[in-house]
Amino acid sequence: MATTTTTEPAPPAARTANWYDLGVGDCLADPPPVDPTVVTVTVVDCSSPHRAEVYLRAPMAVNTAVADVVDRTCGQGLTDYTGHAVDDGTYATTYLIDSNQNRTSSNPTPSTVICLLEAPGGGPLVSSARR
Repeated sequence: MATTTTTEPAPPAARTANWYDLGVGDCLADPPPVDPTVVTVTVVDCSSPHRAEVYLRAPMAVNTAVADVVDRTCGQGLTDYTGHAVDDGTYATTYLIDSNQNRTSSNPTPSTVICLLEAPGGGPLVSSARR
């Protein structure tokens, strides 16, 4: 009598990416960098333990790329992505700002805010937070 076994496919291997190239749904093995000299991050499958998940990329005008505007933008994005409000304590949020400002250009939104969610207290997440 033959027996069949099925095995779960292995999650995709981790990859290195520049943080400014992160896309919505990317999960980071480590917390987002706070050191401005760190450009690369390790992206892992969201079904494996990870420390942060990108949930929004939004264009920002240079003069509005400040904490209160970013907090409003990221806060609404968190609700849209997860169904949870920022203040309900399910997730902590942080952000990175990629500024591609070219002072000779007329681009009104040369910066991009990259909003990330984390577990409160900095622990690992084990699945995507996307609803």
